[in-house]
Amino acid sequence: MSAVTESVRVASPGNAFSRSVRDSLVVAKRNLIRMVRIPEVVIFGLIQPIMFVVLFSYVFGGSLDIGGSTSPQVYREFLMAGIFAQTVTFATAGAGAGIAEDMHKGLIDRFRSLPMARGAVLTGRTLADMVQTALTLLVLAVVALLVGWRTHTSFGEVLGAFGLLLLTGYAFTWIGAVIGLSVRTPEAATSGGLVWLFPVTFVSNAFVDSSNMTPWLRHIADWNPFSATVQACRELFGNPGVSTSDAWPMQHPVWASVIYSVLIIAIFRTLAVRKYRSAAA
Repeated sequence: MSAVTESVRVASPGNAFSRSVRDSLVVAKRNLIRMVRIPEVVIFGLIQPIMFVVLFSYVFGGSLDIGGSTSPQVYREFLMAGIFAQTVTFATAGAGAGIAEDMHKGLIDRFRSLPMARGAVLTGRTLADMVQTALTLLVLAVVALLVGWRTHTSFGEVLGAFGLLLLTGYAFTWIGAVIGLSVRTPEAATSGGLVWLFPVTFVSNAFVDSSNMTPWLRHIADWNPFSATVQACRELFGNPGVSTSDAWPMQHPVWASVIYSVLIIAIFRTLAVRKYRSAAA
């Protein structure tokens, strides 16, 4: 009787969930330690978004009409939500490359030999990437303040905007995980992770007002999940860029961003775990 009870206790859903959480945190810690030991990865990850901020601010500032104004200050405030969102989504390529590298080196096979939850390897990796993304956003926000970006809402709304950014980044990281598990080399994962990101980020309201696009392209931009996060952040930051579109994501961007992110996580986490099991089998 005691053996049966012990068996039921070990197999209970609550224990399986807590074990999965514990294993995921252990893997996340492993990846964070690796980032600390290879600081150039973090440094180069910070340089790119800082370059985007400086270049877009001073090259396009004063050249684009935002809400009837061509003021460089107005464009900088309009721009930053797009740069923040682009930064968290571009982390997808790094996540995919990291997972592909672990697969290529046989590290995943070593994890499979351990008594750990199957999904913990991927969840731990994506959590570690989210921590790195949070650090990047912090540095980027400081740089944005230095070039003239300002918020005009409460502290809670600003925190909510950064929370949405991290949720979006975490969701897109799962897309990177699927790509990393679908290719054979880290180089292919990096290329595959960037190819689709450029149209997603540029066919959007991130850098220009989508109302200036042709009707069919504006329709795509308005329903782009990336655009929803950008528009939500502008509203929560109190920055210029109020949308005149009738599209539901542009009228309810905060809810749209949350819904899009949750759906992406649900779909691509399921696909990633399945690919992980088949690829590591």
